Amino acid sequence: MSSNVGLSTPRGSGTSGYVQRNLSHLRARDDRPAPYPTDLDSIKHRPRQPDAAILAHDRARGVEVQVFDLRDRLEDEGVPDDEIEAQTAVLRAKLVREMAGAAKTAASGRGLKAHQVHERAAAKIEESERLRKALGIREDYEEGGHWKRGEERLREGVREGG
Repeated sequence: MSSNVGLSTPRGSGTSGYVQRNLSHLRARDDRPAPYPTDLDSIKHRPRQPDAAILAHDRARGVEVQVFDLRDRLEDEGVPDDEIEAQTAVLRAKLVREMAGAAKTAASGRGLKAHQVHERAAAKIEESERLRKALGIREDYEEGGHWKRGEERLREGVREGG
């Protein structure tokens, strides 16, 4: 074997004498950056912002699904096309008015499915805002700000005393 690695001869060892690299050896990772953030600003919790276009699209899709169900039912009953168009237009206008009114009211977040990520995010933001108002927390409140103020007072005291 080369450079004194492995057996001098594989005879009688029951092996082929092949030397493999130790894959379980852990090397030092001093040259790599930390896998976690080190600054406090990136650690702060920021709620996921819902995409307004996706929310509007989902509401419009819900309206069109109901309109299509009505159209399909009327076609199965044999209603004339002009009557179908009139009834679907009335239903569409009614649902759009309801959708505009419902957009102003807060969503509860209950009954939302796991794939409705943007709706859940909007409901969570509404819930957090209601809780903030109920507890009387200012809008400009910064998490951990009281610790920073305490540290600043301590530094000022050291400067004045030192």
